[in-house]
Amino acid sequence: MATTEHPPPSRLRSWMLEGLSDMGKGGGHQGPHARPEPAHQGQRWWRVMCLTGVDYFSTLGYQPGIAALAAGLLSPVATIVLVIVTLAGALPVYRRVAEESPHGEGSIAMLERLLSFWQGKLFVLTLLGFAATDFLITITLSAADASTHLVENPHLNSALHDKQMLITLFLVALLGAVFLKGFLEAIGVAVVLVGIYLALNVVVVIVGLWHVATAGHVVTDWATALTAEHGNIFAMIGVALLVFPKLALGLSGFETGVAVMPNVRGDGDDTEERPTGRIRDTKKLLTTAALIMSCFLIATSFITTLLIPEKEFEPGGPANGRALAFLAHDYLGGAFGTVYDVSTIAILWFAGASAMAGLLNLMPRYLPRYGMAPHWARAVRPMVIVFTLIAFLVTWIFDADVDAQGGAYATGVLVLISSAAIAVTIAARKAGQRNWTIGFAVISAVFLYTTVVNVIERPDGVKIGACFIAGIILVSLLSRLARAFELRVTSVTLDPMAERFVRDMASRKIRFIANEPQQRDKAEYREKIEQIRADNDVPGEDFVFVEVTVLDPSEFEASLTVRGEVLHDRYRVLTLESSSIPNALAALLLHVRDSTRCTPHIYFEWTEGNPFANFLRFFLFGQGEVAPVTREVLREAEPDRDRRPRVHTG
Repeated sequence: MATTEHPPPSRLRSWMLEGLSDMGKGGGHQGPHARPEPAHQGQRWWRVMCLTGVDYFSTLGYQPGIAALAAGLLSPVATIVLVIVTLAGALPVYRRVAEESPHGEGSIAMLERLLSFWQGKLFVLTLLGFAATDFLITITLSAADASTHLVENPHLNSALHDKQMLITLFLVALLGAVFLKGFLEAIGVAVVLVGIYLALNVVVVIVGLWHVATAGHVVTDWATALTAEHGNIFAMIGVALLVFPKLALGLSGFETGVAVMPNVRGDGDDTEERPTGRIRDTKKLLTTAALIMSCFLIATSFITTLLIPEKEFEPGGPANGRALAFLAHDYLGGAFGTVYDVSTIAILWFAGASAMAGLLNLMPRYLPRYGMAPHWARAVRPMVIVFTLIAFLVTWIFDADVDAQGGAYATGVLVLISSAAIAVTIAARKAGQRNWTIGFAVISAVFLYTTVVNVIERPDGVKIGACFIAGIILVSLLSRLARAFELRVTSVTLDPMAERFVRDMASRKIRFIANEPQQRDKAEYREKIEQIRADNDVPGEDFVFVEVTVLDPSEFEASLTVRGEVLHDRYRVLTLESSSIPNALAALLLHVRDSTRCTPHIYFEWTEGNPFANFLRFFLFGQGEVAPVTREVLREAEPDRDRRPRVHTG
C-alpha cells in the first residue's frame, strides 16, 4: 500500500507521537495504565483491584460529607440504601459486563454491537460524552478535594486558605506532566497507596465507633432527633429512597474495574477468545472492592453523622469535603491527622491518574476507528495535553468546589451504570435467560430512576455532559470531514481468480471499468464497454469490471477482500465490499500498481446531479462523486504524479 513521503519528523513531534504506529491494533490502544498483557504476565487480581480502588476507595475522602449534606441525620439510612443498590444492582451488572467484554471494552462496546450505521456511531459518541464527564470530573473533583484537605489542615490553613484554586490547578498540571513523562509501575504504586489509605481509615473508623460506644448519649440524641424529624421508620426509609440519588458518587469505580481487566492474570490455558480465568478473577476483584467499600460507607456515614455537628458540613465548614480527616484531627491528634491528610491527598491525586488512564483507554478505542479524530488521537501525549486543558477549564468553571462538581460526577457515573444495566438486560434476553432478564430489567429501572432524579435535582451534570457530547460530536464530524479523502483501507487481499485477472492484464495494459451493478446481465456489461470506448476513444474489449458494494458507510478503517469471477463466459469482474466506493477503488489501484509495477487505468462515467449533494452522499453513504473523489484519494496517497494510477472520466 503506497504511502505519502514525509520529511523526517522533528524530535518534539517524534516524542509526542511515540508509539503511534503500535496503537489502535488488537481492539484499540489501551493507554498507559491498562496495557493488555498475556495471561501469564498479568497481575494478581487483588493488585489490579487497587488500581481501580484508587478511584473507588478515594471517594471516602468526600462521600461522607456529601451524604451528610444531602441526607442530614438520615445519612446512615440513605447510605444503607446506596449499599443495597451497589451489592444487589451495580455488582451483578458489572460481573455480567466482565463476562460479555473480557478485554476491557466495557458496556459501551456491548451497546455498540446492538446498533449499526450512523445511529450506532452517534449513540456511542453520546455515551462517550457522559464517560468523559465521569472521568474528567473525577480528575477535577479529586484534585479539588485533595487541595481542600491541604488547605484545611490546621497547620497550613492560615498560609493556604485562599490558594485552593491555584493548588487544584497545580495538581491537575502535575498529573498531566506525569503522564507526559510516562506512567510506569502504576499498579505497584496503587497497592501501596490503597493499603496505607484503607489502614488509616480502619483506625479512624475504630476510634470513631469507640467514641460512639463510650458516649452513649450520642446514639440516643441522634435517634431522638431522627424520630422527631421523620416520625417513624417507614417515613425515614421513604425519605432515604428520595435522597439516595444524591449519594450516587459512592457507586463510582465499576466502569474502571472493567476497563483494567486486561491487566488481570488469568489461567495458563486462557485463550484470547475466552479468557475464563481472567473473567473469574475480575469478578473476584469487583466483588471484593464492592464489599470493602460498602463496609466503609456504612461505618463512615454513621460515625461522621453522630460525631460531627451538622453546621461543620456546610460549605466553608472544616468538615466540608473532609469529614473523616476532621475526625482524624479531632480524635487522634494533629500528627495522625496530618498523616491522614497526606495519604488522602495522595490517593485522591492518584484517583485522577486512574481517571486519566480511563480516558486514554476509552477515547482512542473508538474515535480514530470511526475516522472521528486525527491520527495523533491514538498517541498518549497529545491526548494528555487535551484532557489536561479541559480539566483546567472545568476546574475554573466550578471554582475548584467539590460540592458543585458532585452533580456532574454523579450524572456521568449513573448514565454509564444505567447503560451497562440495559446492555446486560439485552444480553440476558438474547441468551434466553428469563430470570436474569427480569432481574436486570428491574436493576435498569432503578438506575434510570436514580439518573432522572439526579438530573432533575442537579441539572449541572447533564449540562456538562451535553457540552461534552456536543463537543465530541462536533469535533468528530469535522475530523471525519477533514479525513474524507484519506486512504483508509488497511490491507488488500485478492483471491486466486482476482490474482489471475491482474497477472493476465499486467502483460498488456491494465484497464478497469468502475461499474455500479444493476441487473448484472450480459447487456449491462456489453453496453458499459461500448459507452466507455465511445467516451474515451479506447479500442478493444480488454477490460476488467470493478464493482463495490457499500456495507456500513459509517465505518472508517477496514481491510479489503477482492474476489474475481467470470460472468456470462466473457466478462471478468472484481467484486469488493467496503464502507466507501472511492476508497476501495483507490486502494485496489495502488495495490495492483505495487504488485505488478505497472500503472493501472480506471474508467468512470460522470455522476449526474448536484456536486454538493453528491459529496454529501459520499460523506454519509460512501457513494456519490465517485470519479473525482477516487482521484483525490489517489492524489493524497501518492504525491508522485508519475506513479499515480490514471483516472479517466467520460
